[in-house]
Parts: sequence; C-alpha cells; structure tokens
Amino acid sequence: MAEFLDDRQAKLSSFRKNILKRPTSSDPTTIPDGIFVQCEGCQASIYQKTLDEQDGVCPHCGYHMKISAEKRLSILLDKKSFSELDEGLISLNPLGMPDYEKKLEAARKTTHMNDAFLGGTGSIDQMAVAIGVLDASFMMGSMGSVVGERVTRLVEHATAQSLPLILFSASGGARMQEGILSLMQMIKTSAVLGRFHEQGGLYISVLTNPTTGGVAASFAMLGDINIAEKSSLIGFAGPRVIKQTIQQDLPEGFQTETFQLHHGMVDLVLERKDIRPVLVRLLKWHQKEGNLR
Repeated sequence: MAEFLDDRQAKLSSFRKNILKRPTSSDPTTIPDGIFVQCEGCQASIYQKTLDEQDGVCPHCGYHMKISAEKRLSILLDKKSFSELDEGLISLNPLGMPDYEKKLEAARKTTHMNDAFLGGTGSIDQMAVAIGVLDASFMMGSMGSVVGERVTRLVEHATAQSLPLILFSASGGARMQEGILSLMQMIKTSAVLGRFHEQGGLYISVLTNPTTGGVAASFAMLGDINIAEKSSLIGFAGPRVIKQTIQQDLPEGFQTETFQLHHGMVDLVLERKDIRPVLVRLLKWHQKEGNLR
C-alpha cells in the first residue's frame, strides 16, 4: 500500500508541474505581447486588431482608450495631407537631472517621436489647418521646453499663414525633470495664443484623456471652442492630491468630461467618431461667416 501511495503521489506531483508550468517564449501556446489589450473601462480583453478598427474605442463599453498622435492625425486629416513642422527639435537635460536622457531615449524608441508633441499643417475636408497633438505615451505627454517651443512655433505659423488652429491635449502636466523651464512654457504658450486671438485667428482645443496639470492650466483651456473627448480626465491636480490638500470629499464624477461640461469648462463632449464631422462643420461655419481671415 505504501508503494502504491508513493507512486500515486509522484504521478500527481508530475501532473501538477506539467499543468501549472508557465509556457516559455518557445512554447506554441504562448500568446505574444500586443495581441490582446485590456480595456481601462470594463477590463475586458480586446483583440488588438478589433480595437484598431474601432479607432481605440472599446466595443463592449464604449470607453475611449488612449491613441497615438499618429493615429489621431490619420483619423482626422485628409490622406497624405499632413506636413510636420520643427521635427528636428529634441529635448536635452538643461538641469542635469539623473537618468533623464535615458528616459527620453526610451520614449523615443517606444513612440518613434522626438518628443511628446507632433505638430504641422494638413487639411480636413480640403480645408487647410494648423494642427498639433500631444501623445500621452511619450512621458505622459508632459510639457517640457521642446513641447512648449513646438506649440509656440505652430501657433506662430498659423498666425503668419492665416490658418485655423486645432490642438489636441493629452498630458500629465509640466515635465518635472525640466523644473522652472517647463513651467515657463505655460506663460509662453498662453502669450502666443493671446497674440493669435488678437489677430482674429480661430483656435479649437480638444481635450482628451488625460488633460491635467500645466497643460490644462495653459493652452488646453484657452480655445475659442473647447471640446472634450468622451472618457477623459480633465483637471489640474489629481483627485487624491486635492483631497489630501483640502481634507474634503470631492463631488461624484469630479474631473470627468461630463462634470466639466456641466460646470462650463468645456463647450462640447464628443465621441471620437464625431470629432472630425464636428470640426468640419465648425471650420465651414467660420469660413461662411467670414470669421477666418
């Protein structure tokens, strides 16, 4: 009986090892990275190809996932109409912050971008525009000196060429590795937008998930028309930081796009699929009314 039990125990142990072992990268049952994505809203697993076909919107709950700047432009602009400006500008390490260069290099390799902002000119329904997009996958879309400079130059180009300006924000705020140099970009971008406004330019700001910190406190909220994309967190500091600071419970849904709409911070809340059609209508209306120079 003892021999029988020992043999059974050995077989059971072997069975458990085979069942519970993790598949290796050479195992044909291994699912490669990037095949499935977990929805940030309902936590469902989504086939990456399906998510791409839905332009980053969950087919189960409608949650709007973050998308790259390149993907954003491909959804919005007429095909092959985009021309990038100031692509050669790259961030340095002016304050000598440890490991900042490594983080920048890693972000460049991951996103294939020089920094968090992609800007240039293009057309929407054959109407020329100056357009810029922040990419949250590049150091959370943080605004350093290069991001601020590229935004400023894009606004100046729109002013010089009498183009309507469209900016898409997705940012965690100012880039802490650049300290005061980063915070100065809030003033610089706001000032150049002020001059653009004085010249009669049309500025449409689209706030996506997330739009916070120094970006929210500067150019993101200064549009003639402020549009929020569905599923977006919009605010200055995070809810946890605010609660710890003021020692009070925050309102339900605080800093959601619908909360901002109901409190007058944005003019519209749109699903991703509706943003281009609405931009077309706004651009045509302003052209018809003679509000574009």
